Amino acid sequence: MITLTLRREVAERMRAGLHGAGMRETGGVLMAEHTGPNQFEVLDLTIHGRGTIAHFFRKMDAAVTHLKSFFLRVNHDYVRFNYLGEWHSHPSFDLEPSEKDDRSIRGIVEDRDVGANFVVLLIVKLADNGELLTRAYTYLPNGTKSESTVTVES
Repeated sequence: MITLTLRREVAERMRAGLHGAGMRETGGVLMAEHTGPNQFEVLDLTIHGRGTIAHFFRKMDAAVTHLKSFFLRVNHDYVRFNYLGEWHSHPSFDLEPSEKDDRSIRGIVEDRDVGANFVVLLIVKLADNGELLTRAYTYLPNGTKSESTVTVES
């Protein structure tokens, strides 16, 4: 099982993106530091704007540009710092992957060009009181998916 920690500033950026998207989905890419066995701290993310009520649109060019900038900042230390996965909101739905979410993330983790050992999908939404609600799932190339633990720094 993977344990994720969302840094306070990352969680605040995510909250702002969710607030701006309202009842429409939004999402992006997660970049993290490997801090211990199966432990990752999310250091950065992209926000790809608003989608529809049930879908958000990935902007792959923007994600690749942001990933390149991230790797430059961390001196291309891919063992310690790397792409962790994807995040998106479900403002009107439960924090569980849809069939489309599953297909999308499995497509990434099974893509040999990506070369990922696993990919995390973080699904989020804002509670009525503004609290960031989260659930994460880790996908492996062998087709398995398991729920992961998420901690949000306060």
